[in-house]
Amino acid sequence: MNLRDISTIRLISHQIAAPQLKSAKAIVDWMGAMQAQDYAMAKWAIGCRLPGSTDQMIERAINKGEILRTHLLRPTLHLVSQDDIYWMQALTAHQIKARLKSRHKELELSETVFNKSNAIIENALTGGKQLTREELEAEIEKADIATINNRGYHLLVWAELDGLVCSGATKGGKHTYALLEERVKKTHPITKEEALAKLARKYFTSHGPATLKDFVWWSGLSVSDANHGLEMAKSEFVSVTVDSHTYWLADSFSPSQNDGKSAYLLPAFDEFIISYKDRSAALSLERFNKAVSNNGVFRPVIVFNGQVMGVWKRSMKKDKVILETELFEQTDRRLESLIEIAAKQFGYFIEKKTEVIHKI
Repeated sequence: MNLRDISTIRLISHQIAAPQLKSAKAIVDWMGAMQAQDYAMAKWAIGCRLPGSTDQMIERAINKGEILRTHLLRPTLHLVSQDDIYWMQALTAHQIKARLKSRHKELELSETVFNKSNAIIENALTGGKQLTREELEAEIEKADIATINNRGYHLLVWAELDGLVCSGATKGGKHTYALLEERVKKTHPITKEEALAKLARKYFTSHGPATLKDFVWWSGLSVSDANHGLEMAKSEFVSVTVDSHTYWLADSFSPSQNDGKSAYLLPAFDEFIISYKDRSAALSLERFNKAVSNNGVFRPVIVFNGQVMGVWKRSMKKDKVILETELFEQTDRRLESLIEIAAKQFGYFIEKKTEVIHKI
């Protein structure tokens, strides 16, 4: 096995090649968590793993609370299944708070301020109400707590990390917040050891082959906690060694499903790229800066045979979407044809006709 094999297998593990799941919730549950600061792209991250789906289908699952968008694992937004929100947040909230500590000090946000803000937020949302960030910040301001300079954002993130709020339904095109316990029935808590094993099991099943360092990066866990989780779940995985690195993947994995003849238009910040500490299996170092900006923005990418072959962007028009592709090197018409097939899937997802413009 080599790095190219690793990347090809990951396409199947991620449900990108030969997808087997039948609902948006099932995709998110399988993946464990999916990075989601770019909301439109996060919905496509589900859609490209769920043939026949549309943006509206994903939106409905989120509006119903089957899928939640909140802060966990690392200090950024993720999509998570309603079945996993409580134990995953309990496991990872403290590490996000620790990483934000210096920023909170700069903003003069103390435990006293957070507690007062949480009480205001809870009162404003109690009874099934769902309010936008602006509406909640207005309530907080009434209590003489400043929300300028991004303080309001951090107050709401803290409320998420405390398990008080989660994402609500979209209202007027804007995201809302709801009380978590009103939106999702509270589950019986599990121990930290159970949570570590469960998180490791989800990650290596859906993202494998992957290394312990990859899991540490994705989960935000300490090396010791991540290793402990892997050790407890290790009986369900097999390991392979490539270039002196040990990769783990599900013992039940079957590679025969992938025909290797498809191209994929993956969204910005897709798990296929961002969920690994070492991304060289799919994205070579010489191409890295073409797919990832200097300030850490992961662009939408074109993947073929497990390799990132280029990037793409979309321009929405009234009656169609224009997809502009930029391949990293000269290729044949065959790959362009496969990209056009993938573009039609994206067009179906957003319910628009597609026009593809190839650049090099």
